[in-house]
Amino acid sequence: MATIKGTAPAKVNLTLHVTGQREDGYHLLDSLVVFADVADRLGATIAPDLRLQVTGPFAMGVPTDDSNLVMRAAKALQQARGVKLGAALTLEKHLPHAAGIGSGSSDAAITLTMLADLWGVVPLPHDAPEVLALGADLPVCLRAPNPMRMSGIGDVLSPVAGLPDCALVLVRPPVAVPTQSVFKALSDKSGTPMEPLPKGLDFEGFSHWLAGQRNDLLAPASSIAPDVSAAIARLKAQPGVTVAGMSGSGATCFGLVRDMATARQVAKVVQVSQMNWWVAPAAVM
Repeated sequence: MATIKGTAPAKVNLTLHVTGQREDGYHLLDSLVVFADVADRLGATIAPDLRLQVTGPFAMGVPTDDSNLVMRAAKALQQARGVKLGAALTLEKHLPHAAGIGSGSSDAAITLTMLADLWGVVPLPHDAPEVLALGADLPVCLRAPNPMRMSGIGDVLSPVAGLPDCALVLVRPPVAVPTQSVFKALSDKSGTPMEPLPKGLDFEGFSHWLAGQRNDLLAPASSIAPDVSAAIARLKAQPGVTVAGMSGSGATCFGLVRDMATARQVAKVVQVSQMNWWVAPAAVM
């Protein structure tokens, strides 16, 4: 039986403003999200039940049971659409997990899309309760690869058009930055929203705008893992990097560059100096 395949791109928060906190504990965010062409890969084949195999360079430590978002997404779609079939899923992990680039959420999003096709059912929309129950990053990952402004608790999405061609250097030092710990260490949870993104920006204009925005989780993440600040400093020191920051709650950091040629050169220099860091040049999709 034929296997269908898909890719789950890295989600990069170029900005992340924390603008409030609801009574139920959920934080309100305002974030510019883009997707990079480094990605996990997923394959799916019809099977009598649901099963998951994980391979690839970042397979170690990734569960294959119902604690994996891929399995939770598959079961959510199965139950929402009354599907009796199962699927044999193979997840090839090329993205580090728990790294601030939404790899688990991106994996779950492509699972929902692929299995809807495999099972011949209507896909779940990004604002379906079953999607929101899987996590704050699921709605935006279902809109990949389109750049989005993500606000609310992750459920309010606005398309962003007209970003200039650019590339990223993604860097993750080998440190753990638990999301709950980062939010707990955040002293001010009522920051200002992201400034509106002007239309028609060229690369220089976009770099200038981005440099004026924030990731409010950077300071608490750096206090937990100083290597985050070291990674940003290393990126800022490289010729061609116009802006450097942290994605999500960390620990992955990014350097914004004009093109892939520059991204590859910067990535090579950083990787040679820090052999134990994950470093990846990536085009913005």
